[in-house]
Amino acid sequence: MSTSTPNLWTGGSAYERYMGRWSRKIAPRFASWAIASPGARWIDIGCGTGELTKALLANCAPSRVVGIDSATAFLQVAEAEVRDPRVEFKEGDAQAIPESDGSFDIAVSGLLLNFVPDKDRAVQEMVRVTRPGGTVALYVWDYAGHMQMMRYFSASLPLWIKGQASLTTA
Repeated sequence: MSTSTPNLWTGGSAYERYMGRWSRKIAPRFASWAIASPGARWIDIGCGTGELTKALLANCAPSRVVGIDSATAFLQVAEAEVRDPRVEFKEGDAQAIPESDGSFDIAVSGLLLNFVPDKDRAVQEMVRVTRPGGTVALYVWDYAGHMQMMRYFSASLPLWIKGQASLTTA
């Protein structure tokens, strides 16, 4: 595929035009739901173009947010859009997060897990980088419900999952 003609999944601007409208609606609600104490250290796995990171900054008073994404084009949009000294964006894989064990109080992810080949590994990695007793929270598209929310967004939201980082995984 030519990189000079970015498509929806590799071009940050194209992705933002299509998915950004959903993320801008969901991210603030999710950030309010997944709230942590002011000053918490957050990691946004699959940060995309930065919509969830923006919502965390606006709603959660973090001391630090690290956004991780495997798409350079998405990170370029996020870096251009989110100018805050508390935020750092890094290229990385959700299945091998480039951060130390227990580095964050809360790990979040929005609309990513459906696109990760090894979902269990990605969740294990989120738990690994979160301190014991911290929180891992994410939301995903409702594929089991045939994506009804795409038609009825105001009446339907994605599935939200929240758990303690100290839970063991099989």
